[in-house]
Amino acid sequence: MKLNLTLNGTARSADVPERTLLADLLRDTFGMTGTHVGCDTSQCGCCTVHVDGMAVKSCTMLAVQADGCSVTTIEGLGADGLHPVQVAFSQCHGLQCGFCTPGMVMASVDLLRRNPQPTPAEIAEGLAGNLCRCTGYVNIIRAVQQASEILQKEAS
Repeated sequence: MKLNLTLNGTARSADVPERTLLADLLRDTFGMTGTHVGCDTSQCGCCTVHVDGMAVKSCTMLAVQADGCSVTTIEGLGADGLHPVQVAFSQCHGLQCGFCTPGMVMASVDLLRRNPQPTPAEIAEGLAGNLCRCTGYVNIIRAVQQASEILQKEAS
């Protein structure tokens, strides 16, 4: 099936089998290897990308469902310089091995879009669909709080 989408701000097209997952299209066809695949069951969140501005787990979404959509991966998020969430993750040590980081960052950006000033409990709840085996989440929550403050300052 032929599909057309906007990937990280650039119009792209591909011929794919109907059963192709969005994660596979992004990684194998378009080379967006920042989209990680951890569990293939939508449990870990490593594959989180934005489709039309909303966080989705690309390992369980068919590529054809993104036809006509705008898809942003971790590579596109920082295309014009690091996003405040990426900066905060680095500064607050919200990453260790880095495997979950792209999905955590993309989910955090979506969370802050929906709730610009979340409490630590709201951050934990908002990121519940993303798993990290290394950090213990404390620094991730701090990073999202710091990114919230940065984004609030930028908005005013």
